Amino acid sequence: MGSFSIWHWLIVLVIVMLVFGTKKLRNIGQDLGGAVKGFKEGMKEADQPAGDSQKIAGGGNGQTIDAEAREKNKS
Repeated sequence: MGSFSIWHWLIVLVIVMLVFGTKKLRNIGQDLGGAVKGFKEGMKEADQPAGDSQKIAGGGNGQTIDAEAREKNKS
C-alpha cells in the first residue's frame, strides 16, 4: 500500500491525458522545456566575464553603440 506499482502510474497517466488532452500536455511540456533552456542560458551568461557578455549582447556584428551615462546626485 505504501508504494505504487507501474499499473497505478499508467492509470494515473491515462486519467491525466483524458482530463487535459494530449495537445495541452504537449504545450505545457514545450513551455517547461523553454523555461529550463532559458534558465541554463542565463546561468551561462552569468558565469562569463563582463567583457564577454558585452560581446554577446552586442550581437557580435562589429557595431558600436554610443551612449551617454549620467550620474545621479543625491541632493
